[in-house]
Amino acid sequence: MQELTLEVSDHVAVVSLAGPARGNALGPDVWGELAATFHELDRREDVRAVILRGRGEQFTYGLDLQRNAPLFMGLSQGENLASERMALKRLVLEWQAGITAIETCSKPVIAAIDGWCIGGGIDIVAAADWRLSTAEARFSLREVKIAITADLGALQRLPHIIGQASTRRLAMTGKDFTATEAHAMGLVDSVYLDSESLFEAAMAEAIEVAKNPPFVVQSIKQVLNAGRDMTVQQGLDYVATWNSAYLESNDLKEAILAYMERREPTFKGN
Repeated sequence: MQELTLEVSDHVAVVSLAGPARGNALGPDVWGELAATFHELDRREDVRAVILRGRGEQFTYGLDLQRNAPLFMGLSQGENLASERMALKRLVLEWQAGITAIETCSKPVIAAIDGWCIGGGIDIVAAADWRLSTAEARFSLREVKIAITADLGALQRLPHIIGQASTRRLAMTGKDFTATEAHAMGLVDSVYLDSESLFEAAMAEAIEVAKNPPFVVQSIKQVLNAGRDMTVQQGLDYVATWNSAYLESNDLKEAILAYMERREPTFKGN
């Protein structure tokens, strides 16, 4: 891979944005690599939780305009033909699919954000299950500053995380905001002193998740994702159907036995 690295240990996968550009700026290959990586993690039985971070001092500076410009220019020959418009739409849909793979991955994804998280970085972390950051992290939904409407998921996902008003404010101003502000609006769940303590906290939470029965953790994510676009009653019916199909398991028996024997359960995912 050119834009990402992947490490797996003790049921926890660590995916790092690690492209060749300064500040882990997002090149044209990152979207396909995100899709392939998170589809792989979805299938891997040895992975129960994922940490998503940036290599070095930044999460990402956002879209690498220099490396992506030739791609955009190649899709438009200046004639504004319908075929050119459709080709550009297909490109955007492919990029969207890379980020959606984070959200639809059955394993919970914790975003660990240090340094700058700009533009496409916001799209990426909005697709994670929750977000942690350092006190020095800085954020910006900056597409408006380069005459682009954010189109990779932030405008669709952020309202469910921080609300409509905050999303509109950030998207329409393109303003920079701090980790303190991100925490206050609910984008970031916890803030840590430095990158070392951030990663330690993210790993501790990932390990805590990984100790739980994996099918149940995955079902929680599935039910929450599905319920976001349902009424309360539809969501209740969905989770009842889900549990009636998947509730009985060896892990459930292990949980009951461990409780009776007053010990910690060991879940094997079956």
